[in-house]
Amino acid sequence: MQTAFDESERRAWAGQADAYAASFAKLCAYPVSGLLDAAGVREGVRVLDVGTGTGTAAAVAWERGATVTAVDAEPGMVAQAALAAPEADVRLAALPCLPFADEEFDAVVGNFVLNHVGRPRETLRELRRVTRPGGRIAITVWAAPPAAGQALLGRAVQAAGVTRPAHLPSLTPEDDFPRTEQGISALLGEAGLTDVLCDTLTWDHLTTLEEWWSGPAAGVATIGQIVTSQDPVVIAEIKSHFESLSSEFDGGGGVLVLPHAALMAHGRA
Repeated sequence: MQTAFDESERRAWAGQADAYAASFAKLCAYPVSGLLDAAGVREGVRVLDVGTGTGTAAAVAWERGATVTAVDAEPGMVAQAALAAPEADVRLAALPCLPFADEEFDAVVGNFVLNHVGRPRETLRELRRVTRPGGRIAITVWAAPPAAGQALLGRAVQAAGVTRPAHLPSLTPEDDFPRTEQGISALLGEAGLTDVLCDTLTWDHLTTLEEWWSGPAAGVATIGQIVTSQDPVVIAEIKSHFESLSSEFDGGGGVLVLPHAALMAHGRA
């Protein structure tokens, strides 16, 4: 059953594949290699990539010689992933219900997908269902509080006096969880995974003022939905604050250096 949060996510990401590819996709690609390592993805492994987006993890898994299946809830993402990983079986499917048999995969990865589901615990139980006993599941989520680079756009919104609109629901308290190493580890343990480990990844994402603004300007992700739901005067004010605050991250030559932090957790089914 889809929650109000799930329905909001479906609306927010509808038709956004191209805008995401041009803005935030490179950022989200950073953990992919480590995520696949954590899941034991190598030649001959049957791997499922959930929330594949533009197909980065699926493509790298295929390059490693794995047998790759990938799913996403947005048709535009499915189309892009199919181009990125043409040998993969790419399908349209929305968590927490997957169209696969029990124990069908040796490994399951989810790169920043848990941020976008209304029932994270149910989702993890579903990932465990489709993973064979002894197989590995690896996920990433954004850490909270966010690193300085990740907080930049939110600070610009706050400086303009904008708050989260009522039509963008947050997770319910019973579905939410701490975005910490302990919080994510506990979540995987609740889903029945063993040998759970969680590490914090930190890196500097290199981008430009124009590229980083293009995502929210197009309505990509929650921050984009907040920005584009404002009137043009307020959007211009947010952009002005964004440009001013961006000076803190000026790397020279038109490059922004944005520190980010994410949590990567993995365990055994």
